[in-house]
Amino acid sequence: MSMTDPIADMLTRIRNAQKAKHRETDVPHSGLKAEIARVLVDEGYIEAVRVIEAGHRRTLRVSLRYAPDGRPVVSGLERASRPGRRAYTGSERIPRILGGLGISILSTSQGVLSDREARRRHVGGEVLCNVW
Repeated sequence: MSMTDPIADMLTRIRNAQKAKHRETDVPHSGLKAEIARVLVDEGYIEAVRVIEAGHRRTLRVSLRYAPDGRPVVSGLERASRPGRRAYTGSERIPRILGGLGISILSTSQGVLSDREARRRHVGGEVLCNVW
């Protein structure tokens, strides 16, 4: 069965793993998901991402990050642009999540970027997800 929204599936796997207090979770590999995970690592929301090769299949192993008291660093993770309703924005209208405490991840002409980096480069694009 084909999946209609693989990015939403990735975000749900991360949310579910954190609720279950897992240290890491596996996500089917794609270039876009790897770039989203890279932005999450760069912004400090997850520890690390590795590509696991098992035969002809590739998987992203996402190492989750927790605060010293055991709470997950990511308290919210939501899909912004969906297959049925795409969300595009210009560089001057990129949303600020929780007044700048969270981030938006955008797919731009210069690659997958965080909202801060997209504003700095003055590029807009598709708002993939919001993290706080």
